[in-house]
Amino acid sequence: MATPISIVLILTISCLLVSTLDVYARKQASSDVAEEATSFLHDICGGREKVMKLQLYVQDLRIGHPNATVVEVAKAAGVTDNSPYQFGSVHVLDDLVTEGPSINSRKLGRIQGLTTNADLSTFGIAMNLNFFFTEGWYAGSTLSILGRNQVMDSQRELPVVGGTGVFRYARGYAIQTSYSFDPATNYAVLEYNIYTTYNARFNEDVEIARM
Repeated sequence: MATPISIVLILTISCLLVSTLDVYARKQASSDVAEEATSFLHDICGGREKVMKLQLYVQDLRIGHPNATVVEVAKAAGVTDNSPYQFGSVHVLDDLVTEGPSINSRKLGRIQGLTTNADLSTFGIAMNLNFFFTEGWYAGSTLSILGRNQVMDSQRELPVVGGTGVFRYARGYAIQTSYSFDPATNYAVLEYNIYTTYNARFNEDVEIARM
């Protein structure tokens, strides 16, 4: 594990490299790629990278719901059907994301991706998810989550690994909890509290996420 001193040293060297990259960028002034090569270090060294908290709700219409937004697309022959934890089952999802827990609350976008039952001894789900914002301040941006979800826990921590638009170079973590579940219709509401970095140059006034 890197020590605080080594992290500071790395950041200091990185900031010193900014001037060198600037020279290169000016020589390649016609190239958008050259400008992007310096932007990330500028944002860190210039204090433009900040942290925000987003609270979101996912309307998870599971298999068995009449309007299911989760579908099983694969399973392991001879294994999944005999596993108490559905080991090897792969699902694709396209769930609605809302501002509040009600399905009729303000729509913010979709959460799309793949989940795989990847644990032989418990319900441990390997998740590859993308929040795609279609409304509000972050419309057109995405936020990516990748990690292990032990769904029987009351709270599940997942890493934020990247994003696009406002969330370019994002990193952080998300806490997922089960807000409600109706077994009669297989309808669950999942609450996400996401703590992520963002680039303040997109909106200098943002301190707490505004949806």
